[in-house]
Amino acid sequence: VLLVESGGGLVQPGGSLKLSCAASGFEFSNTDMSWVRQAPGKGLEWVAAITKASDNTYYAEYLKDRFTISRDNAKNTLYLQMNNLKTGDTAVYYCAIQLSNGLGERGQGTQVTVSS
Repeated sequence: VLLVESGGGLVQPGGSLKLSCAASGFEFSNTDMSWVRQAPGKGLEWVAAITKASDNTYYAEYLKDRFTISRDNAKNTLYLQMNNLKTGDTAVYYCAIQLSNGLGERGQGTQVTVSS
């Protein structure tokens, strides 16, 4: 299993970023996926999940109005569109395999810094 996140960076409050996660080494199109994040000095926080055929998406309640999870199974890629970013969104963002009883493997992460 290999998950490689990209698209992070420095953005001003109110800005947008779109993260990507390139997946390989497993049957991506048959796997539910999630995004999680870890802010400095804090634990891992679940952000959003999407079912294998994109028929259902799930969000942390306080993020659902600003973040959108999506996927392209033809490209083996998971996405996270983040709008109206806030300083509290600063974290390392990881894509992860979503298992029935928790999270499986995740990537190395991509840093998102929201600062003026």
